[in-house]
Amino acid sequence: MLNLRLNYFKINAALLLGGTLLFSACGGSTTEGANSDLSGNIQIDGSSTVYPITEAVAEDFREEAPNVRVTVGVSGTGGGMKKFSRGEIDIVDASRTMNDSEKQLAAENNITFVELPVAYDGLTVVVHPENDWVNDITVAELKKIWEPAAQGTITRWNQIRPEWPDQEIHLYGAGVESGTYDYFTEAIVGESHASRGDYTASEDDNVLVQGVSTDPYALGFFGYAYYDENQDKLKAVPVNDENDSNGQGAILPSLETVKDGSYAPLSRPLYIYVNSRAASRPEVVEFVNFYLDNAAELGEEVGYIPMPAEIYEEQKQKFEQFSSGANATTQQQ
Repeated sequence: MLNLRLNYFKINAALLLGGTLLFSACGGSTTEGANSDLSGNIQIDGSSTVYPITEAVAEDFREEAPNVRVTVGVSGTGGGMKKFSRGEIDIVDASRTMNDSEKQLAAENNITFVELPVAYDGLTVVVHPENDWVNDITVAELKKIWEPAAQGTITRWNQIRPEWPDQEIHLYGAGVESGTYDYFTEAIVGESHASRGDYTASEDDNVLVQGVSTDPYALGFFGYAYYDENQDKLKAVPVNDENDSNGQGAILPSLETVKDGSYAPLSRPLYIYVNSRAASRPEVVEFVNFYLDNAAELGEEVGYIPMPAEIYEEQKQKFEQFSSGANATTQQQ
């Protein structure tokens, strides 16, 4: 099933650039055990990093509820949060937590919500597979490359380590609307949105994969699932945070190192946020419960690291309380 899903992602890469992928019932057929009583539309947008797991959940949910249409858009965490905070979508995919300005916009629009972590991810530093000089990198070196002061000044590999080639570094990374950008800059540079600007930026991780995989002097970063999907054309770089309490030496991202926290500081949780108005609708309640029931299995299939079972159970209880309150509020109106 994994290969089928990854092929599906590649087929739909062009659609991602357009921003929306639509799942809908085909004809009037239903699968055995399907919930044909549910109907309606569920609108989701946000992080390209969280997209693969949400897309996988939506694909399988279609079989359970063939009369429910689920749209999954990709405009980056920041773009998705703006839509969510204006009440334009039901659920937002996020690779970081909601910031204060987004919370304020939501409050101004009377939007209440619940935050639900769904998986872990390891931001992966990558180079071209023919790169034979970068076999590890420290957090300090990554900061030297990516901090604002590096713009126009740190431009060659041998400025990072003298033994590395006297060749230009070509940088690829997340766009400013991406939660990945926010997380990377805070974890590496020490301040969210503090970054040089002279690099190839995109909210679509497929664009970054394509760039690094065709550029021998490239260095980039994106979510682990996109590296995992493209290991044949990328080289992951072990990262050394120089803190032995997290694990000694340079560490590669993997299911194990992200889960146990040794891949620091680039391990992070991924989230969905659900609008309370949406949570009063039965099709949304069923979808979110289906998501939490299947996130571990489907997430691992597409390259994410599942959370412990008890965490998913806690999130289900949290959502049940939230949706019950949303239903009560709706009935009073």
